[in-house]
Amino acid sequence: MDLKLKGKKALVLGSSQGIGRAIAESLIAEGVEVLICSRKETELAKVAKDIHARGFVVADLSKPGQAEKATKEALQILGGLDILVTNTGGPAKGVFTEISTEQWHLDFQSLWMSVVESFKVALPEMKKNSYGRLLLVTSIAGKEPLNALTTSNGLRAGLEGLSKSIANENAVHGITINVLRPGYTNTDRLKDLKLSDEQVKKMVPAGRLGDPHELADLATFLASPKAGYITGQCISIDGGVQKGF
Repeated sequence: MDLKLKGKKALVLGSSQGIGRAIAESLIAEGVEVLICSRKETELAKVAKDIHARGFVVADLSKPGQAEKATKEALQILGGLDILVTNTGGPAKGVFTEISTEQWHLDFQSLWMSVVESFKVALPEMKKNSYGRLLLVTSIAGKEPLNALTTSNGLRAGLEGLSKSIANENAVHGITINVLRPGYTNTDRLKDLKLSDEQVKKMVPAGRLGDPHELADLATFLASPKAGYITGQCISIDGGVQKGF
């Protein structure tokens, strides 16, 4: 299927590894000009070369103004922006009584304000061109809270409300906004948990971890003109982990 994406321009935040990198690779395979982004320049340069990205921008999304700066740089380098994927690493674990005010501020900046900053730059450009695809990679925690992931549970649930609001405001301009909720996916972060095959089978009805490219290929479809009537949706890619509708 030709997704009609050749020549489109994209910025993928948090894309030096894992799900973000897989999304960048999937978009590139469809002919999209992609800039990748993370906080480590040396790592970015290697990944950009390996996956044939157009280039990269460096940003630490946990710091105020960095997402805005990165998005402005991407606009300048690419000469436009059709697709923006927001993606950040998971915050530290902790139950409510263990989390400091400083941690709340840090996670709010990383998970929430990085989205707001980048959207504020991208939306005017997309309106001007009557085309835009905004994709938020969050977590199944946005729908069903996960144990001891308090800041992630609260902030990511809020992002779903924000995305729906923005989607309704901008649908008339040819802009779609959708949320992708990864479940237990085979990334470096999850590998650190050292889950056994038996544990995975108990947790995931599909009996296995997700592959980052399974989410990435859905993201690429949603970024295409063929998905122009899909907006304001929150989609879980979790092998059946979430039981509610």
